Amino acid sequence: MRLLAPFRALRPPPELAPVIATPPYDVVSSSEARDMASGNPRSFFRISRPEVGLRPDIDEHSDPVHAKGRQALEEFQRNGWLVLDDVPRFSLYRQRMGTHVQTGLVACASLDAYARGDIKRHELTRPDKEDDRTRHIDALGANDEPVFLAYRARPSVDAMLARQSERPPDVRFTSGDGVEHTVWTLPPSENASIDAVLSELDTMYIADGHHRSAAAARVQALRRSRGQGGGETDWFLAVVFSHQALQILPYNRLVKDLGPGGSGALLEGLRAGFEVSPAPRPEPEGPHRFGLYLDGRWWRLVAKPATIPADPHGALDVSILQDAVLGPLLGIHDPRRDPRIEFVGGVRGTTELQARVDRGEARAAFAVWPTAMRELLEISDAGQIMPPKSTWFEPKLRSGLFLHPF
Repeated sequence: MRLLAPFRALRPPPELAPVIATPPYDVVSSSEARDMASGNPRSFFRISRPEVGLRPDIDEHSDPVHAKGRQALEEFQRNGWLVLDDVPRFSLYRQRMGTHVQTGLVACASLDAYARGDIKRHELTRPDKEDDRTRHIDALGANDEPVFLAYRARPSVDAMLARQSERPPDVRFTSGDGVEHTVWTLPPSENASIDAVLSELDTMYIADGHHRSAAAARVQALRRSRGQGGGETDWFLAVVFSHQALQILPYNRLVKDLGPGGSGALLEGLRAGFEVSPAPRPEPEGPHRFGLYLDGRWWRLVAKPATIPADPHGALDVSILQDAVLGPLLGIHDPRRDPRIEFVGGVRGTTELQARVDRGEARAAFAVWPTAMRELLEISDAGQIMPPKSTWFEPKLRSGLFLHPF
C-alpha cells in the first residue's frame, strides 16, 4: 500500500518565507513565541502558537486559542501570505547546519499505514499534549507542521533526491540560528517517476513528531465519526529523510531534587554501578559514559559491565541512566510525568546544564551520549519503546514553509 503521496500545499511566496517561518511549536515556550512574533504579523507562530495574538494570561490550550489559529490561517490566505498549490506535487527540503546537510522529500504520509505499523514509532506520547494537538489540527483543518520521518537508506531513493535537487531552488534563506533552509517545489510532471521510486519503500520511522502523528490519526477518526472522513484527512504532513542523513544530538537531564540523602548519598549509590571520577571534560567520551554536574564540579561516570544489559533497549544510555540511576537512586520512576526531572536538548550544550544548576534551578545535571540512529531503527523494528526524550534531532524542521490543508 502507498506510504507517501504528493499533495496541494499551502506555502508562502518565496520572498516571504524567511519572514513567516518559525521554529516548531514545541521547542519554544509560550512567552518565547510571543517575543519572537512581536512586531511581525506574518510570524507563523500566529498559526502554530495562536495564543501570541491573545492576551498573555489566556490558557494556551483553551478553545479561544484554537479558534484564533483558524482565524489566523484564514487571514494569511486572504492576504496572500500563504498560497495553495494549483495541483498536488512533491517538494524537497534541505537544511545545512555547519558541515551537516540533510535533504528530505516533502509529502503526505498515509495514516492507514501508520495505523498498520508500517510507519513505526519509538516513543510514547503524553495524553495532554496529544489532546492539545488534536484540537489544534481539527480547528485549523490542516496539518500545519510536518512529522520528521526516516527510511532505511536505499540507493534508488537517495539518487532520486539528489537528482531532483539539481534544479534551481524556489526558496533559500538562513534563519537566526544559522541554519540554511532550501526548498524546491517540484513540477507535477515528476509525480509519477517519484511515486515509482517511493513504491520500493515498505517501512518508515518516526524520527520526531510522535504527538503530531498521533494527533493526526485522532483527527482522522474524529472526522470519520462526523461523516467528514476520507480524502486528505487520511494523510498527514511529513518530510522524509534517509536515515544516514540524520544527526542525533544528546538529550540531557536536569534533576531538581536529590532526596533526603543529598549529594553524598547520590555519589555513594553511583559507585555500585559506575566508575566515578573527576571529569576532564563535561561531555561523555563515548557510549555508556555520562557526565554528572553536582555541587559545582563535573564527574565522569563509566557504567560497569554488570550495569549494561544485553538487550538493545536496556543497553541504551538513556535506559541505563533511568534504570540504574534515576529510578533506584532518585526515585524518579515515571520520567514522563515526574516534575523533578527536566530534559534539555543537546544543542544547548553542557554550558546550559551547568548554568541551570549554578542558578539553583536544579540540583544536578546528567550529560548523556546521544542515541545512534541504528539503535532507533532496531528498537522500532522490535516494536519496543524508548524511554522518554531519548533523541534530539538537529536541525529542527522549520515551520510555515508548507502546510497540508484538508
